[in-house]
Amino acid sequence: MLKAYEGQDFNEVIGQDRFVLVDFFATWCGPCKMLMPQLEALSEEQKDVPMVKVDIDNYRALAKETYGITSVPTLVLFKDGVEVGRQSGFAPKENVWKWIQSFK
Repeated sequence: MLKAYEGQDFNEVIGQDRFVLVDFFATWCGPCKMLMPQLEALSEEQKDVPMVKVDIDNYRALAKETYGITSVPTLVLFKDGVEVGRQSGFAPKENVWKWIQSFK
């Protein structure tokens, strides 16, 4: 399930002993709206990779200052709390999964 980030300690969210995919998005963003159902479906199919969505308007400091997000949607892949990959723009779920797999 694609979980919404709600202000908890972000290091706890991404610092698990596994991969975590974070979707930095905005509610007004067209490509973000297209990507969301793709990520929802992927999160149901691939439960071994937790997925979290972060609304950049609600968590601007985290998105812009901490992670340097300048465009949405931006997917950031973390492994053990460390960023290992980043991609921006819309992609179908199959492409997102192949991208995640490329880091395993």
